[in-house]
Amino acid sequence: MKPPRYYLWVLGFLAFLGIAFGPVVSPVSAAQSTTAQTPTTKATLVFAQDGIAPGAKTVSGALVLELEPSWKTYWRSPGEVGIPPRFDWQGSENLKVARHLWPAPDRFTAFGIENFGYETRVVFPIEFTLDAPGEPARIALNLDLLVCSDVCIPEKLSLDHELHLGNELDPASAEVISAALATIPSEETPSTVSSVRAFIDADQTELIVSLTGTQPFDEVDLFPEFGEGFAFGKPDLRLNRNGTALWARFPINTVSESAASLTLTTTDGNHGAFTLQPVRVPSAPEPPFNPAGEANGFGKVVWFALVAVLGGLILNVMPCVLPVLAIKVSSLMTSGGKDRAQIRAGLIATTFGIMLFMWLLAGVLIALKSVGISVGWGIQFQNPTFLIVLITLLVAFVGNLFGFFEISLPTGLQTSMSRAGGQSHLGDVFTGFFAAMLATPCSAPFLGTAVAFALAGSNTDIAVVFTALGLGLALPYLTLALKPGLATALPKPGPWMVWVRIAMGVLLLGTVAWLAWVMIGVAGPMATAATLIIAAVIVGLLSSARSYGRIPALLTIPVLALGLFLATSLAPSGPDPVGEEVASSNWVVFERSAIPRHVSRGHVVVVDVTADWCVTCKANKALVLDREPVKSALQADRIVAMQADWTRPNDAIARYLKANNRFGIPFNAVYGPGAPEGIILPEVLSTQSILDAIEAAKPIDLRARLKDLAEP
Repeated sequence: MKPPRYYLWVLGFLAFLGIAFGPVVSPVSAAQSTTAQTPTTKATLVFAQDGIAPGAKTVSGALVLELEPSWKTYWRSPGEVGIPPRFDWQGSENLKVARHLWPAPDRFTAFGIENFGYETRVVFPIEFTLDAPGEPARIALNLDLLVCSDVCIPEKLSLDHELHLGNELDPASAEVISAALATIPSEETPSTVSSVRAFIDADQTELIVSLTGTQPFDEVDLFPEFGEGFAFGKPDLRLNRNGTALWARFPINTVSESAASLTLTTTDGNHGAFTLQPVRVPSAPEPPFNPAGEANGFGKVVWFALVAVLGGLILNVMPCVLPVLAIKVSSLMTSGGKDRAQIRAGLIATTFGIMLFMWLLAGVLIALKSVGISVGWGIQFQNPTFLIVLITLLVAFVGNLFGFFEISLPTGLQTSMSRAGGQSHLGDVFTGFFAAMLATPCSAPFLGTAVAFALAGSNTDIAVVFTALGLGLALPYLTLALKPGLATALPKPGPWMVWVRIAMGVLLLGTVAWLAWVMIGVAGPMATAATLIIAAVIVGLLSSARSYGRIPALLTIPVLALGLFLATSLAPSGPDPVGEEVASSNWVVFERSAIPRHVSRGHVVVVDVTADWCVTCKANKALVLDREPVKSALQADRIVAMQADWTRPNDAIARYLKANNRFGIPFNAVYGPGAPEGIILPEVLSTQSILDAIEAAKPIDLRARLKDLAEP
């Protein structure tokens, strides 16, 4: 609760008296306590008067904190990491209440996170109200303070001062108090600011504010407060051409159920410092220019497009290659005996299928992003409906490879194409489309960088990068299209094709088993069982079409609709629970706000963002994280292994990824006193990369650091 405005007038008046009559007062005793000191901090209580005047009800004073270079302490709303100073006046005598004011804070980064607080020197003005007016008092303060540099240290300082009867003013202390009052933000909107508006989206992912002034804003900064537990990231601040319109967007990094009234503290060279409650508006204020930011330069877009091509090419040899390879081989099996023109046309059609999927995916991501929904690479695997359709299609494809039924075009269409001398390449298009769809749970070197650039940029960036990504994924097909003789080297159709089809069917059956395991984590075992049963029924209907005509085949549509209804009804609808597997293993559950707390205690935190549907994540786990020597390193003393399971949608994990400019997984980072902002690891982990990051993040020698500070 903020003190009333008359308090500022009282403190200011007393401080003025101290300055105005300073030359005639006796300098016999300084109106201040003894100094409490630690290797990082000095603390002193000062008073405008070194005594209690007859009948006086209040005494004005201040707490002066002086911090060693590079050390900082925190504001009342410290941000995502940090603790505000705590004032404990127990032990005081003849003190009814002590109210302190908060100077305007500065913005600084601690452990890679935006925080608000003070460095070097800060003075808190204080009004002391006496129990018995005009009587002596004893002021005792026990101060709990968190100070941070490369590490954080909780400090406890005790201060004590006796106020006897008297009316002596201390000019030096009064001047300190007067200067401190000038740093307190006003509670009234300056006459030079005409409007302050704010908007928070329904999902509480971002805060957007706008201010309009009659004078330009100069060296402006904003500090929002929305209740305990809310933390805001670094703002995107923008001004119009003459500087009189300010627009800011804050990512909301952590949320809490204890939301309070939104307040905004503004510091500015022309308008001063002021704290107020902005007007909440139903829609986001428009920025002075394009909210997506200035367009990326042509050269930058071309560079990331080339990175995307390379990432898409490497994607062909990532752990998800087996199901994709099965489809590729299946598409080439029938090439024996065909001429080169037919083979080339089929391969180009397959390339088009890959590009078609990438364009559709880019369009969906653009649409979702435009309405404020979090987007990312592979997040469609968090959707039970997508998994149901995918599993059903794969089971049908397996049935086709095993010879239970054959997929063919309607007779009329086949006859028309035959008369026209044409040949259908719809199967090739479907092959490419399906191959690209199955590739999305994988990540690869360069892929995460390109996708992050695209999703953080404009709609054009998304379209260009995903087109380049599709070209990279389709490069093997394009290569064969340029050299169709490579495909004609396969033997002509014969009995060998049956065994190849069976082998491909077994590979895809393994993919079905993996997707079923993924779906258990996303939708639960009941929904997964219902999906597999429905898929088997559909295969049975398609296979019976040989004997009973088109009716069984037509029944597959209502059966699939029934399966979608049953599976989605059986899927859990609540928020994503933290995985029991994580809690029972050597990993602890991901909690973003706990990272800086661990780092401030000298711990090293290893973060692994994973999901059941992420093939690359599972490869990292099996080949690196669960093997020696990394496994032992993660179990070592003062090492915290923290795992975030993104199998199902989770807003906290999505915010964490977005704060690190990542829109897909795997994502691994190592934090520690030696690397408070985090060391981001490559998508494909290696033993050495993790061990090197842990070593680099380890704490410095704190005792040696404090010894250096203590030396004169």
